[in-house]
Amino acid sequence: MDVTPQQPPTASGPDHSPDTVCPPPYESPPDLPPDPVSLAEPPPASLRTTLRRAAFGAVAGAVLVTGAVVAVPDDDQDAAPPLPGPVSRAMSATAAGSPASLSDLTALIGDRQKWVGTHPSDAGSWAVLGSAYVERGRRASDAAYYTRAEQALKRSLNVQPGERGNEAAWVGLASLANARHDFVTAKKWGETVRARQPGQWAVYPELIDAYNGLGDYKSATKAVEKYAALRSGVPSLGLTAEMYRDRGWREDALATAQDAANRARTPAEKAACLSRLGELAWERGEPEEAVAQYGAALRTDPAHHASLAGRARALAALGRTDEALRDYRAALQKSPRPAYLLELGELYESLGLDGDSVNQYTKLRAALARGKARGVDESLLLGRFEAAHGDAAAAVELLRAEWDRGHHSAAVADALGWALHRSGDPDTALEYAEQAVDSGGRNASYAYHLGMVQRALRDFGPARRHLEEALRTNPQFSPLDAPRAQEALDTLGLPPAGGPQDMQPAAPPAPEPSPATDPEPAPVAPEAPAGEAAQAPGEAPALAAGPPGKKAGPSAPKAGGGSARTPAKPSAPQSPAGH
Repeated sequence: MDVTPQQPPTASGPDHSPDTVCPPPYESPPDLPPDPVSLAEPPPASLRTTLRRAAFGAVAGAVLVTGAVVAVPDDDQDAAPPLPGPVSRAMSATAAGSPASLSDLTALIGDRQKWVGTHPSDAGSWAVLGSAYVERGRRASDAAYYTRAEQALKRSLNVQPGERGNEAAWVGLASLANARHDFVTAKKWGETVRARQPGQWAVYPELIDAYNGLGDYKSATKAVEKYAALRSGVPSLGLTAEMYRDRGWREDALATAQDAANRARTPAEKAACLSRLGELAWERGEPEEAVAQYGAALRTDPAHHASLAGRARALAALGRTDEALRDYRAALQKSPRPAYLLELGELYESLGLDGDSVNQYTKLRAALARGKARGVDESLLLGRFEAAHGDAAAAVELLRAEWDRGHHSAAVADALGWALHRSGDPDTALEYAEQAVDSGGRNASYAYHLGMVQRALRDFGPARRHLEEALRTNPQFSPLDAPRAQEALDTLGLPPAGGPQDMQPAAPPAPEPSPATDPEPAPVAPEAPAGEAAQAPGEAPALAAGPPGKKAGPSAPKAGGGSARTPAKPSAPQSPAGH
């Protein structure tokens, strides 16, 4: 919707909420006035705080919401006094690299919308507005905000190019690219800022997201370490905990995430930390702990919609499906994220509510189509859905294209491997499934997919091991796939005593002696008379009788010049790992 600055500032905002008082975004900003001095004209008497906002504009122009670039150092004593109310809180949160509350974020958007309407050449405020749109789009799962963000950020760069000190807009473009799952572009913008300002801490969260999306975990780890060195505090602790989780270091991830939660001060920051603890508990297979942590996050910040969906997932694992359905519906009402639509549809399907599940899957397809029209790449989620519930061949095509773009994350490798398996190509699937398990930490779903691929290839030992690993990691990792993992494990049964049969040497019924194995021919004893045994009294019996119809060969004498015969040894059994 194109809105000109002449419209009243009280028009409804882009979040389509009846209680929103934010003016609409300026998707078609006016041309710059020919005389820059006109921007210094005094404001109307009704806007008594406009001059203070103008003085604060230099600070706001360098701030990007949730991972913003803050050009003014923390110890700057000449900065303008903070604005009262929610705008000030939002600016303080972003200056620390922490999330702002949803209400404060909305207030910041409204404040910057009004300001750029009368000051269209304020590049910094355009950058703030664009980055606030990105964050609002993430919270509301509304890709329409991303279009407005792109327009605002481009307007900022038109007023002041990034090479002339407007790196804030570049970081905003990196954040926008990450939100659209375009990790190659996000990496480009992030590395551009880092090359110009290596000490700018606010660019590193965007680089970390981009590297993780590309599967470049080595670079992501270095970026996390650099960020923590430049900006210690709750945000860096949170990213460090996630890095430990992705490596599979659960104890370190839990300790670091708990440290972050203990240090958090604002409700929005505290809720994000508690939600992370809930996620870690869920991944460990502790749904009761996950419910407790998500509940604490929601008590701290009721608008933390991700915690609603997380609690629904954990409640379903506990069999409390009515409560799980309630939380999923509430989360989708506030933030219709496609991932939540897929989870709710699978929960319906696991309960035998086929009509409800089909309805959810229809909504999912529509949501993905809307996102694609707004420039959001949802190939990963769509590929996962098609592989499990739709056209596996189409899923392979989608995910191969994603892989060819350079998105080599563990999530894409797992999804592509599963799609290949479902389309009837387990041999090719194995490579991707193994890569996902090797680089994806301790993920129960990845282990399940690898186990099923190995089972299809009749590699039963590793298949059993990975299915057991999936259920040991999180016994209820999926309402559909966890029962399937148990069923597949039951069909494989327990391994034979002593290991699989083909790993043990076969016991011969009666191996015949082989004189050819003697290094020297043994002396031949005199032929025994008929009816007498061919063995001297007191001598040990022969090692084994020959097969029926054959006479056992003579044994070597106990004394004399010849060497004693030793039976041929069977080959050593292989270890289960070697098999």
